[in-house]
Amino acid sequence: MTSHPHASGRRLTVGIPVPLKMFATVHGGIVDIAFDPRATHIQFRRFAGCPVCSLHLRGFVRRRREMEQVVRELILFHSGKEMLLRHVDDLPFDLVADSDKQIYRAFGVETDPRALSDRRAWGTILRAVLVALPRALLGRKPLPPLAPEGGRFGLPADFLVAPDGRILACKYGEHVDDHWSGDEVLALANRFRASSEVADATAWTLTTTASSRSLE
Repeated sequence: MTSHPHASGRRLTVGIPVPLKMFATVHGGIVDIAFDPRATHIQFRRFAGCPVCSLHLRGFVRRRREMEQVVRELILFHSGKEMLLRHVDDLPFDLVADSDKQIYRAFGVETDPRALSDRRAWGTILRAVLVALPRALLGRKPLPPLAPEGGRFGLPADFLVAPDGRILACKYGEHVDDHWSGDEVLALANRFRASSEVADATAWTLTTTASSRSLE
């Protein structure tokens, strides 16, 4: 795969294991992908307080009960713990602070000045600002930082990961609004669940058949 001119590291591909399976959350917990039978959706967002990220994640919050049946959400920001707790502590998901971008680099998640200048993102940027500004003026949320940790040109990325750490699907965004929708995540996670159920049923049938033959 051709490297992006502003790549933070080598991009990962479907079928290979992720470089990290355990993550420390801002609330002191540990997320271990292997201990959940569901697929894990790892979202690489931008900085804490990013209006586009906040708008995007509100859609996931609205569909939380539907989504948590088939997928676990793990969300990373290239901001420190203090900033995350200030801006996104109300999100009902596992949150990871990666202000030095070590995990971002390991997953090949990129930075590009075109993250904000791409015309495909302009409509969402405007809508996100119009949503964020009244909330900030009313004191419900702090204003986005003027000089965010990790800069303001980060790109989003999505990974759907099996419990054994294999990448089932992935997407590297080309601009700030280029990420999987809730519908896309659900479709991918349901496909994984269906294939897992078929595999489990096949394994059970083969084991039962072998056991029956051994008793003959």
